Amino acid sequence: MPLATPTSDAHLDQLDAWQARARQILPAGGFGNFEPEVIIQRGQGSRIWDEAGREYIDYLIGSGPMLLGHGHPEVDEAIREQLGKGLTFFANNTAGIELAEVICAALPCADQLRYVSTGGEADMYAMRLARAHTGREKILKFEGGYHGMSAEALMSMAPKTLVNFPLAMPDTAGLPASASDGVLVAPFNDFEATRQIIAEHAHEIAGIIVEPLQRLIPPEPGFLAMLRAEADAHGMVLIFDEVVTGFRFGYGGAQTLYGVTPDVATLGKTIGGGFPLAAIAGRADIMAHFDKAKVGEAGFLFQVGTLSGNPMAAVAGLKTLEILRRPGTYEALEAKGKRIMGCIHQNLERVGVAHQIVGEPYLFDVVFTGQRVLSYRDGLKGDAGQSAAWNAALRAQGIFKSAGKLYMSVAHSEEDLALTEQAIAVAADALQKQG
Repeated sequence: MPLATPTSDAHLDQLDAWQARARQILPAGGFGNFEPEVIIQRGQGSRIWDEAGREYIDYLIGSGPMLLGHGHPEVDEAIREQLGKGLTFFANNTAGIELAEVICAALPCADQLRYVSTGGEADMYAMRLARAHTGREKILKFEGGYHGMSAEALMSMAPKTLVNFPLAMPDTAGLPASASDGVLVAPFNDFEATRQIIAEHAHEIAGIIVEPLQRLIPPEPGFLAMLRAEADAHGMVLIFDEVVTGFRFGYGGAQTLYGVTPDVATLGKTIGGGFPLAAIAGRADIMAHFDKAKVGEAGFLFQVGTLSGNPMAAVAGLKTLEILRRPGTYEALEAKGKRIMGCIHQNLERVGVAHQIVGEPYLFDVVFTGQRVLSYRDGLKGDAGQSAAWNAALRAQGIFKSAGKLYMSVAHSEEDLALTEQAIAVAADALQKQG
């Protein structure tokens, strides 16, 4: 019997009641993050349970933060200890200072760090830092790249209309028309087009912001190094958005995995151990713009946040990073991911379905196309119907993931992996029957 079988009609009635309440009080019936019909009751380790009592193996892991799984006993103990000392102070606290030391010691780019509460805030301030440091106005980003909810970030994140580069297309209502003027857009992994845009606008570009792994798409060999060289040549700030990849793609993040050091990196998700915590980390001369005594009034970048660096998130983050530093942790995580990637490939090959496994072993998914996926526009060529059927078949077998990502966690066990492999085989058979 699949894990995701409702435990009783009473539980289904309970779920229906919660869904009805949500539709009354929440726009579109949800928080805006995920399918509103899904209401999670609890999580433990690698598993979650919904309000209908259905059990799932969790490959969403809170959209990334729960790299150790839910309710890790050592993280929980650190949280309980801090509960008796205070939740937040607005002022500095020792846990936040210590966590900053640990993060800066881990990242090649990081001399100093400033906390915020969300990855989107971190990206917004990183772009402001680039402007403050260079005195220029424009930001170069890549089509399909996700950098939070600021006006700059919501340009060509998921454009429905594909226009000529470097024109920026707004992704949402509510943005001023002027917002697109400050953003240039390039195609990810396209060396020639990116160099051309930089050459034409070098005197205007303050910074280049890029996800080292763009959503799921790895950089082509040399692409990040090219961005580094172009930024150096033209005095631009190179920003790596490592909100997802930081401390997931190895202890030093994607900048260590790919061997390219940015000027500034943004972090989130993992560093808070499940609590809202994010950071901007970078070179001391750039981070100095947060210090009025060093840069003066004209160069000072104002930033405050009520919960920035709060001790609850800091102690959870400290313990999470301590556990991740233990020998063999990343090797085991990588092996799990490679196993599931291999299983997906083998089963889809078995049933003759064209596909590409896109990503790294820590974070990946399948795109239903026979062509390589190197950019946002390549991803649009995937068969959306097959993707929906695949995800629905996996969900029915108790595999919980987003529509376009599968996050591995330290908590996934041998039993989880074996059950996942069975579910993948069932999902592949379902695609074959669908034709």
